[in-house]
Amino acid sequence: MPETLSSESIYKGRIFNIRIDEIREDDLTYKREIVEHRGSAVIVPLFDDGTVGLVRQWRHPAGKYLLEIPAGSLEAGEDPLSGAVRELEEEIGCTAAAVEHLASFYVSPGFLSEKMHVYLATGLKETAQNLDDDERIDIVRIPLKEALAMCRDGSIEDAKTIVGLTFAAQKA
Repeated sequence: MPETLSSESIYKGRIFNIRIDEIREDDLTYKREIVEHRGSAVIVPLFDDGTVGLVRQWRHPAGKYLLEIPAGSLEAGEDPLSGAVRELEEEIGCTAAAVEHLASFYVSPGFLSEKMHVYLATGLKETAQNLDDDERIDIVRIPLKEALAMCRDGSIEDAKTIVGLTFAAQKA
């Protein structure tokens, strides 16, 4: 098993930190840049009429608006289920009678420690959005079948959304 020889923190941010690790594996020594992230909670809101609640928001790194399922970084010490329920109400303005875990996966384990936890929410009751100060989100409801077709034709480009919708379709 590789051994970490040293670890140097080079950036501390609100959402993530960056460190450089020096690693020895057998007779090889190398460095890796690591983006540390607490993880994310992701939730697929599936309404009784067969539509899913998506959010349309500007994603600056992509340079465009994207359609996504609600998601957000976990707060310090927060468990993924609580985070998913929080994101559902904040971004979509709904509570759920049932929440089921669908999948957990590493986003890009070559350099990023973030693990996403995906849930399906059903039995939805509308409340009100409670967005963060820096969020500008439009809610878009689309039939699940249509959202899956948008994943296939490239209209939905966000990986967590493609994964979440694909897993949700197996339960619907």
